[in-house]
Amino acid sequence: MFTVALGTNIPTPLLLVYRRTLDLSDADVTAVFGCYAIGLIAALTLSGPASDRFGRRALVLPFAVLAGLVSLLFLPAVDHLPLLYTGRLLQGVVSGVVFSVANAWLQELAGPDGQQSAATRGAVSTSLGFAVAPAMSGLLAQYGPAPTTLPYLVHVAVLVVGLGALATVPETVQARHGGKLMTLGLPPEARRPFWAVLAPTAVGVFAFPTIAATLLPLLVVPDGVGVAYAGLVAGLALGASAVAARLGRRAARGAAPLGMVLAAAGHALGVAAIVTGSEALLLPSAALLGGAGGLCLTAGLTLTARLAPPQARGAMNSAFYAFAYAGFGTPLLLAWLGSTFGTVPAMTAFLAVPVALAGWLWLELRRRG
Repeated sequence: MFTVALGTNIPTPLLLVYRRTLDLSDADVTAVFGCYAIGLIAALTLSGPASDRFGRRALVLPFAVLAGLVSLLFLPAVDHLPLLYTGRLLQGVVSGVVFSVANAWLQELAGPDGQQSAATRGAVSTSLGFAVAPAMSGLLAQYGPAPTTLPYLVHVAVLVVGLGALATVPETVQARHGGKLMTLGLPPEARRPFWAVLAPTAVGVFAFPTIAATLLPLLVVPDGVGVAYAGLVAGLALGASAVAARLGRRAARGAAPLGMVLAAAGHALGVAAIVTGSEALLLPSAALLGGAGGLCLTAGLTLTARLAPPQARGAMNSAFYAFAYAGFGTPLLLAWLGSTFGTVPAMTAFLAVPVALAGWLWLELRRRG
């Protein structure tokens, strides 16, 4: 889980390099990043039922190998835009399979008494991979000999170690289950609270950290410099998300509206960074936007556990994560709005979204007790 998460965020700070080598607009770059979510959501709807039918190892092992092959696909992508799109799409597919199935595999290995601990370990491993990748990739790209090659080769080397450990892990699915291979259903009694509370909370899980990790550095960091700094900003956002997700357990009931408040504050700082051209403001903005995503994750998973009956817990978790990963498209939406109405007006108007969601979620949670 760590090595696959590591691979998915290696391209993040390199978007500055790809923008220069392929002469891309901000909308093009965010589209490359956002197509990851398309592959991920598609894989998410299929991978859980497929692993129930065919086993956890049958999906995790080959798709973990595919993660390494996709990193190698990025090597010639520096001069070929279709390869860049293909690589990001396949990274989404790999992530959708591995993150969902490996989490279930880990919890089954831990047994009934260790599921909470297993879930925490899975979340920390994935979050750590997300956070380490852009910082490592940015530093290697800025100061290493081959900016668009060396980070991917490092990922492949780390992945080989992970695959060696994975080969010793036993299969946990002995009885194969039939049924639909595509399902993302919700129990009838949970549909209203899902749409009113969980769906808007879920979108914030990745929408806000990805604004900090991708769009803001593109709009503030000058061309040709700052790749390492962009990696640091992305790593800070994703690291803050991991820390907030753990700390947010202590205030799970108010975590969702609090996350939206942090998002509004972080986004306001991001707008100020764009207006003033201040790279320094990107750091507190990234920390706040990342923390907002982590609080939304904690709130969403806690509410899902409370709302879902045992027989529908998997479906509700899949639905929650599907909306969470849809948040990856937010930078693309903002880039398109910026090209249409102007960057500063579009980014400023978006402030109304977390502010409105904070009020909505606070009222809904208070009404529902």
